[in-house]
Formats: sequence, C-alpha cells, structure tokens
Amino acid sequence: MVRILDSTLREGEQSPGVAFPTHVRLAVAEALAAVGVDIIEAGHPVVTPAIRQSVALLAGAGLPARIGAHARALAGDIDAALACGVDFLGIYFCVAPARLEDQGLTLVQAVDRIAAAVARARAQRPGLLIRFTPEDAVRSPLRHVVIAAAEAVRAGADIISIADTTGCLVPGTPRNMYDMVRRVRDGLTARDAHPLIAVHCHNDRGLALANALDGVRAGADIVDASVLGLGERAGIVDLGQLLAVLAGDFGGDGRWDLTRLPALYRLVSRAARRPVPAHFPVTGRYAFTHCAGGHVRAALVHNGHYASLAPELVGRRAEVALGHMSGLAAVRHGLDRIGVAADDDLARDVLTAVKAAGQGGHAVDVEELALIVRCVAGTDRAPATPRPEAPACAMASVDH
Repeated sequence: MVRILDSTLREGEQSPGVAFPTHVRLAVAEALAAVGVDIIEAGHPVVTPAIRQSVALLAGAGLPARIGAHARALAGDIDAALACGVDFLGIYFCVAPARLEDQGLTLVQAVDRIAAAVARARAQRPGLLIRFTPEDAVRSPLRHVVIAAAEAVRAGADIISIADTTGCLVPGTPRNMYDMVRRVRDGLTARDAHPLIAVHCHNDRGLALANALDGVRAGADIVDASVLGLGERAGIVDLGQLLAVLAGDFGGDGRWDLTRLPALYRLVSRAARRPVPAHFPVTGRYAFTHCAGGHVRAALVHNGHYASLAPELVGRRAEVALGHMSGLAAVRHGLDRIGVAADDDLARDVLTAVKAAGQGGHAVDVEELALIVRCVAGTDRAPATPRPEAPACAMASVDH
C-alpha cells in the first residue's frame, strides 16, 4: 500500500504568512504520527536557525514516523540536515534545459552535482532514507529526468520523486501523471535502477488530488500531502482528502486513524491562521451537513442516500442545517432535538419562521430554533433542554 509523506511543516511554510513556532511544530508532528503518516518532512534546516532547531527536536522526539529534512544538492544543506539527526533526506535539483542554462550548467555537470550530493549523504548516514527530486520533472525532458534519477540511485538514493512543481498535469490528456510514473519507472528499469517512486503534486489547476491518484494507479509508492493542502501558490494535495479516498477506495481502510483528522486540522488552521473552508471535503464544517428538504428527508432515513463517505470514518457525524431550504422533515428533526412535540400546524408555522430566518443567509441552530418556537407557539410551549444522546443526524451550528 502507498506510503504517505506529510509536508505541512516544510511545504506548508511556503504558504505566504505561515510560520509554525517550535511548540506548534512538535504538536503537529505528534498529531500526524497519531494519524499514521509514514514520513514527516519537518523543514529545510538552512532557512532559519529556528527551523533547524525544530527539525532537530522532532528528529529526537521518538515519534513512530520517519522525520525528514529538505536540502538542495549542496554540501552545506546536506550537512545541516544530517546534523539534525533526521532519518529521511529529500534532495532536489532541476534538470530542465532552461534552468540548467540559467545556472550555466550542462546536463553532465548537473548530474555530477546530484550524484555527489546523494553520495555525501549516504556516506555520512548509511541507514538514511534518501529521496532525489528532479524538480519540475513533468516539464523536463524525460531523458534528463531518467539520466539524473538513475545516477542518483547509483549514488545511494532510495526514492525518486516525480514533481509536478507547477501543477500543470491534467488527467486524461497527453500530459498526465499516470503516464509520467510509468515512463520514469520504465526508463529507470532499463538502466537497472529500481527505486521507490513518489509523486509531489501542486494544485495550481485544482487537480493535485486527481493527479496524485493517477500516480497511485500507476504504481507510485509514496504520495506527498499537507494539512489543508498548504504550500507554494495554490498548495499541494490535501492530506485529509487523500487519506479518505485511499482508505475508502484504494484498499487502505484501517491503515490510518482518520478520526484524528478534525483535531489535527483545528491545530494547523489556528497556527497557520488559515480557516478550514466550510465546504472543504472531509474536514470542512459542512462536509457532512444536509440542507435541502428532500436531502434531509432521505438522510434521516439513511445517511447514505445522499452521502458517499461515512462521516464516522473521520470521527464526525451527519448534520442537518435548518434554513430557507428546509422542509418539514428537517424542522421536525430539530424540534425533536429540543424536546418539543409539535402538531402539524405548529410544525408548519415553525417551518415558515425558519425559512424566513434562513433567508437572511445563516443556518438556524438549536438555540435559535428554541427562540423561534417560543415566538411562534408562546411561552407556555417553551421547549425542553436538548436531548443529551447523539442523534443519527445532529443539528448544524449557526454560521457566524
């Protein structure tokens, strides 16, 4: 089964304005390890002293995941990363012709630099897991990618990462990750090189997850992701969405504890000052909330009528939102939650008031529903305290 590399603490900090203090980095790493990710990319140690210190802290924390660092193909970067005590190192270098020309390098010179960097890391730490990434691989000539990757493997690299650095791939077109993975693997096999293959997909066109799954179908061994999809520009694959699909549709059920995702997302959202979009799949506030009358009526019988993903998989439950789209089934469900036995006339009057309130652009929660009942029915019909037991569908909270 595919392994997961989370890059929230490295790629995630390439989101403008995002910088995690050391205590948050430790908490995020612990939460990621609890979810069950295989590799935690903790940062690029030469960027700041604080990042270097935190990478060393995480490497020594005894977490049940490999702790990794990021490095250019430079001796100083590699030495700084290894001094932190990491057991995973990602080395990157671009072999696209335009980039080589910008740096005044030939392909041979670039490959020599890559091989020397990998060999330096391997010599210092025989048990180190080393990844080489030919940056912008999908827009580079396949020959360049395969030559550089094969020499990196000969120098000691265990993993070759295929990076869609600009998020340009589109499934179903000639420019797709499935074919790229197959071609790179075939090219390496022809050179008697047999590394693990990773995919790193950016989301510039909103296709990072689709491209990552294309890579998995093609046999990729590792997929990079981050919480909230944080990363350069539009970010990379969102961790929660990736894990939910792998668990539900790619035979990964039981591999990860997805019930820990909500707490992880709250932690990262607060620290990064990036709200989880309300409509975000899997972890968004309304990802499992039914709103329209017909949907609610069916979902109250069986949530699967209007859901393809069980909310319990990620430690959540289905909810019902009351508002201008509501029908009688939703209102009766809400009334039951607050302990009000309503006849048909009262239920219809409450529905009319709920629709009017919802027309203002917010969901009606249990507290507001109680106020509506008091207004419509009079204080002598004051609702009881909401029932403590968890219903099949909870009431969605008001949207402030």
